[in-house]
Amino acid sequence: MGDIVIASGKGGTGKTTVSTNLAALLAETEPVVLVDLDVEEPNSGLFIRGSETSREIKYKQIPQWDSSVCTLCGLCQRVCNFHALVKLGREIMVFPQLCHGCFACSDLCPVEALPMVPVRMGETRHFDLEKLVFIESRLDIGEEQAVPLIAQTKSYVKNNFSSYAYRIYDAPPGTACPVIEAARNADLVILVTEPSPFGLNDLKLAVETIRQMRRPFGVVINRYGVGNDSVDRYCEAEQIPILARLPNDRRAAELYSRGQRIYTELPAFRLELEKIAEYIKNLGGSKSGSKK
Repeated sequence: MGDIVIASGKGGTGKTTVSTNLAALLAETEPVVLVDLDVEEPNSGLFIRGSETSREIKYKQIPQWDSSVCTLCGLCQRVCNFHALVKLGREIMVFPQLCHGCFACSDLCPVEALPMVPVRMGETRHFDLEKLVFIESRLDIGEEQAVPLIAQTKSYVKNNFSSYAYRIYDAPPGTACPVIEAARNADLVILVTEPSPFGLNDLKLAVETIRQMRRPFGVVINRYGVGNDSVDRYCEAEQIPILARLPNDRRAAELYSRGQRIYTELPAFRLELEKIAEYIKNLGGSKSGSKK
């Protein structure tokens, strides 16, 4: 199957619950990689307790102004779409927090006055647990750009685990740039929502985003049994497959609060999770139907 991204239009819908439990279920029979791409606040590791095998510091590339060769032509300021460089008098000021590391200023500078230098932005940790590998990336405190670390984490997974049957990515919440980077080139995006007005509103935003990216997707309704059937009716009207309806159960919340896997304790939850696993395994030619 390949790359499966678990996303949601808002936080708190159960994205990490689905990611961790689905990865553990699939890992009962085949090698699986679970990757926490919510690099600003990763929490999948609370439910995956493996042995740490490696840790890598991750760097982003930031331009460094060389005043000795700069001609103050101002080209760098004009080509930067993120306003990370400003020409003030006889000085070029660089704002690292605004820089996206696109290399435009450095590559286009006619006198090479803006060489790119590495600046630490976070770290990536690798854990092993039988057939389940867990990768977690975390931004350093004060870092504002999540996309570069997400991109590097995906490259790390691609370079080291391309042969694995499933690579499951726990994406950041919302519909902003970090989610778009996480879902880029995904074989399947699973949107987790809840049967509430807020859940439906943010699901619509997420659906619009994923459709613009032309990625196959389906919906999982968490806490099914509360609220109303507005999410069901929306998905039916939009011809969006509902992959599972995870039951609203106080015991699930209790297990979650203790950092335990839910599907091993609640048969009804496992049954719905197995529907997701079966859909993933049988996806094949049905991708085009969910790209609407």
